[in-house]
Amino acid sequence: QVQLVESGGGLVQAGDSLRLSCAARGRTFSTMGWFRQAPGKEREFVSAIWRSGSPTDYADSVKGRFTISRDNAKNTVYLQMNSLKPEDTAVYYCAASIRTYYTGAVYTSPYYDYWGRGTQVTVSS
Repeated sequence: QVQLVESGGGLVQAGDSLRLSCAARGRTFSTMGWFRQAPGKEREFVSAIWRSGSPTDYADSVKGRFTISRDNAKNTVYLQMNSLKPEDTAVYYCAASIRTYYTGAVYTSPYYDYWGRGTQVTVSS
């Protein structure tokens, strides 16, 4: 059974850092990514990474603050989040794709085949 299990969320203050982890179980994936959904808003793309570690992509709102990485030996993807802002508050979802290509489609939900259940990140001002 394929599962994506997120961890690392929590309550922090503005300016703090958090590292999210997503462990994939059951198979390996080409692209892994992170999305988030804030209350009352649609789910939005945060970041993605190809199987080799490059290329990577980021939403404009997190560029320079968030870093995505992966450890293929552990079948795990990470999202290092620095300089957190209250507007980063959301449920963060891990996503994984079995596609054999990496294009602008990584910004869109349909590109991904599996999703985690999400981890809450709350940033207080």
